[in-house]
Amino acid sequence: MNETLYLATYHHHPSGLLLSLQISLTPSFASFDSPSFRTQHPTMRHSSRSVVATLAVTANGASLSDVCTLANVKAALPTDGSINGINLLPDTLTVNSVVNATAGGAPSGTMGATAALTYCNITVSYTHTDKNDSIPIIFALPQPSDYQNRFYLAGGGGYSLSSSATGGLAYGAASGATSAGYDAFNYSLDEKALDGNGSINWDAIYAFGYVALGELTKIGKPLTQAFYGGSNSTKLYTYFEGCSDGGREAMSQVQRWGEEYDGVVAGAPAFRYGQQQVNHVFPAAITHTLDYYPPPCALQKIVNATIAACDPLDGRTDGVISRTDLCQLNFDLSTLVGTSYYCAAMTSSSLGFGFSKRQMAGGSTSSSTPAQNGTINAQDIAVAQGVYDGLHNSAGQRAYLSWQIGSDLGDADPTYNNVTAAWELSIPSTGGEFVTKFIQLLDLDNLVDLDGVTYDTLVEWMNIGMVRYLDSLQTTLPDLTPFQSSGGKLLHYHGESDPSVPSASSVHYWQSVKSIMYPNASEADAQESLTDWYQLYLISGAAHCGANSLQPGPYPEDNMNTIIAWVENGVKPSRLNATVADGAYAGEVQELCQFPTRPLYTGNSSTFDCVTDAASYESWTYTFPAFKVPVY
Repeated sequence: MNETLYLATYHHHPSGLLLSLQISLTPSFASFDSPSFRTQHPTMRHSSRSVVATLAVTANGASLSDVCTLANVKAALPTDGSINGINLLPDTLTVNSVVNATAGGAPSGTMGATAALTYCNITVSYTHTDKNDSIPIIFALPQPSDYQNRFYLAGGGGYSLSSSATGGLAYGAASGATSAGYDAFNYSLDEKALDGNGSINWDAIYAFGYVALGELTKIGKPLTQAFYGGSNSTKLYTYFEGCSDGGREAMSQVQRWGEEYDGVVAGAPAFRYGQQQVNHVFPAAITHTLDYYPPPCALQKIVNATIAACDPLDGRTDGVISRTDLCQLNFDLSTLVGTSYYCAAMTSSSLGFGFSKRQMAGGSTSSSTPAQNGTINAQDIAVAQGVYDGLHNSAGQRAYLSWQIGSDLGDADPTYNNVTAAWELSIPSTGGEFVTKFIQLLDLDNLVDLDGVTYDTLVEWMNIGMVRYLDSLQTTLPDLTPFQSSGGKLLHYHGESDPSVPSASSVHYWQSVKSIMYPNASEADAQESLTDWYQLYLISGAAHCGANSLQPGPYPEDNMNTIIAWVENGVKPSRLNATVADGAYAGEVQELCQFPTRPLYTGNSSTFDCVTDAASYESWTYTFPAFKVPVY
């Protein structure tokens, strides 16, 4: 076995004296491990590379140049056999110091700090036992003076894992990123999901689903401890933060590697892939089924008029529907028939999974449209109502939940054909691509059309996706006992008016965890037990992983500080701080209510109570009889 010498710091001599020894790194790594050196220094302790480092941070204030060396990092790499099924490849190791760089890598929908930071940049590869693969990973470890005994991973978005390892630096945390075995640094999963038509790349699916990030954590934690001279008994606080698919990734780690993490922040998790992705095709299927393609301006008017009508239901008129449940229970969309609308010529977009109107990217489609001038008609309302009602099969059985009333209806937007001067079907490409690549197993980027596609077809696609990817992409395991029993804390948030991942999706998962974890407890006792380690917050008016241009409401800015305080100092939140960025109430800090309580203003004041309303709670509760198996 290769062994490495503690070169030492705060090291106990056999006589019992505490040594504080600082050794120059000028000699080669090999010279410190030579027989002559060991003969001259018989009291110096040996240990395997898994638990030692050549210099400890605590020794006389080690600098980055002291620890960011090939010798120190090579000594810190986990040894073969210390992580079951994983062997590091030391010959692939590179190490370099980065000084005053701009840090990135904070996940979308978070307020991760960007500053000039100094860190040790490490690249190395690992292999799975007898598999002959080689998976490159990268780590960014803060300079010793910034290190706060933390390890942090950031989630990605869309079909991509995060390719940056610097997201944790702002929190004094070591961090990492992984190629996941399919070159995730340069490719997204949808580009690698198939080996060819009909052949699923299961290694990539599972790596993206949960395996690669868990392995990254299993490697990164002991590496970090040894790099700074700590031991396995030294507490390393481990965090994961992400939104959208990054939120799903966060949940995948809670579900599959729960004992590895102390604190997880999951925003708008895009779990339940089979239903979630196909659901993006549903609004287009409504227009196709009705053979009516509403002008986007008409749909926008319906959304804006709904916001105006439902805004006061929460007790304050501020341009935000803080109670979409009350809106759903009390507002009739058909009252908008006859309302006039006008939109100037523009380039419109249809939302895809992982994107909001402020984030145009690969999952969206766009088209130039002429000026639109008209009045809302019954067909426009039928499209909007169909979207908000959610998908049902031909027998009237519910298949999936939908976006909250007042959410943007962009997935229903048609495209304008400038040749025929008519509105035509537009299929959001991310939903369509999921069907073609992950359901039909065809290497196509979108559905060509919806000919012959009925609501029953959508339900069938959902069922195929759910069953096929139940243990990989679905990410809905509700038994979180390993995470909970190891002391983990989960902060889960979701924009209430999210137009991409329905906020009710998060509520349904929270309810599933509650019922599975506390099956014999009363509702009150189950909620009380859950709040000790898992809390869900709905963000009034917010869109997908960010503020909403249609509703100038609050958005949380310091979720990581909240989870750190909860994990490290026992400061359990009861409400969540969120700041209004735009509009008449810009700068106002609101303390969001923890679900299932809901906000209710009194006298149009700036503060609200968190109330319990049985009818409102029931509006968030769904069953899915269109499927034969439970949908968590």
